Amino acid sequence: MFEGQPKGLYALALANTGERFGYYTMLAVFALFLRANYGLDPGTAGIIYSSFLMFVYFFPLIGGFMADKFGFGKMVTTGILVMFAGYLLLSVPLGGDSVALVVMLIALISIGFGTGLFKGNLQVMVGDLYNDAKYADKRDSGFSIFYMAINIGALFAPTAAIRIMEWGQQTLGVSENDSYHFAFAVACASLILSIAIYYAFRSTFRHVEGGKKKAGDTTVVDDLTPEQTKERLIALGLVFAVVAFFWMSFHQNGLSLTYFANEFTETSAVGIKAMAFNVWNLVAIIFMVYASFSLFQGKTAKSRGIAAVVILAALAFLAYNYGALDGSVEVKAPIFQQFNPFYVVALTPVSLAIFGWLAARNKEPKAPRKIAYGMIVAAVAFCLMLYASLTLPSPNEQAVLGEAAPRVSSYWLISTYLILTFGELLLSPMGISFVSKVAPPKYKGACMGGWFVSTAIGNQLVMVGGILWGDLPLWSVWAVFACLCVLAALFMFSIMKRLEKVC
Repeated sequence: MFEGQPKGLYALALANTGERFGYYTMLAVFALFLRANYGLDPGTAGIIYSSFLMFVYFFPLIGGFMADKFGFGKMVTTGILVMFAGYLLLSVPLGGDSVALVVMLIALISIGFGTGLFKGNLQVMVGDLYNDAKYADKRDSGFSIFYMAINIGALFAPTAAIRIMEWGQQTLGVSENDSYHFAFAVACASLILSIAIYYAFRSTFRHVEGGKKKAGDTTVVDDLTPEQTKERLIALGLVFAVVAFFWMSFHQNGLSLTYFANEFTETSAVGIKAMAFNVWNLVAIIFMVYASFSLFQGKTAKSRGIAAVVILAALAFLAYNYGALDGSVEVKAPIFQQFNPFYVVALTPVSLAIFGWLAARNKEPKAPRKIAYGMIVAAVAFCLMLYASLTLPSPNEQAVLGEAAPRVSSYWLISTYLILTFGELLLSPMGISFVSKVAPPKYKGACMGGWFVSTAIGNQLVMVGGILWGDLPLWSVWAVFACLCVLAALFMFSIMKRLEKVC
């Protein structure tokens, strides 16, 4: 999995991990912050939340065009500085009046634009590492590793947000509303770490930073005919149209699925279930997964022995934590967002092993087919939520019931995130890899920006979850997303031959 990868991959992945940790720490509590601090209804909070996500993923298009002219490296650095300014504004507690709301909106635009300069261009640089022939066959696995690194940052984010808020309330005596700003301040610190990593290991990827051409430099090599370029751009456009519906559904994790966690899911857990809400237990499981691969695939007795020790140590750690449980543990809504990144990190080597096994037998599906399968898997996840909600009242009816309102097991959401993660692993890293491979050389930055625009459109549509959250039967909310994912998958299969032609 990790062998034969360019060194620059790990430097860029770690730089992205730092930035994503801060972003997801902020995002874990953002929807709840909007409702608590400004008294917004679910629909209005959803519109602001989805609009922010839209900006985060729309601005990479502008960032891509700028990078094609000025260089990817310059845009990445500029993006971090702009993001830092936005998070700094967001971390200042100004209350809940109209002035505070305006400042927050300015901060969100700054964060969105900074992310647009940073995120897409960093991924283009990762893709360009594989233009070297000796790394060409490692492209898909490289993007899977890069995507896994993103989720390492996201894994710790919900716990960091909850713990820093609790520290502010208990140690400094701040109100719950003001404590949200401590979570936002974490993002500022994470960006400092991100830029430090970027420049400390810049020598490993400087050759893909791009920039203005100097005298004697060669121009971008593009041996495609106009017809081939057109065909590739059309194929990319069709994929972009489909994945928008995946992100519309997937990013309900921060909106309607968080509302469900807050209003319909049990607020405490005991026993094995309680273990799942300690992030360090999840980290121990991740170590066990990776050590298991090393145990069976290790080339030396020493490496296999180390793997065995790691597995035993992780089991001992889990056993100790289980024995130390005393009664129930509190379950807060944002913590559920740790399960998706946990599953991504834990399942990435499993996914790579499966596709590696298929590739060795010339049976590995191409990226467009993986994307279509990902849409079907996402539909299954929302069908599970539909089933879990069949006997539950509507959100408005639930609010009226108060303390008497029914709440369901945490396992429903934990299982839903597992299935959604399978879909994500089929779609997201493979989609990014597809863009980096198919995009005409002259338009790489713009095409990666196009991928993010499709994500932006999907994120803007996330607000549908907030709008539906009210009088409608709860099961029907999930039915909407399940149906959209199925329809998108069917369309993808209908154009599959055209898409696989350009791979």
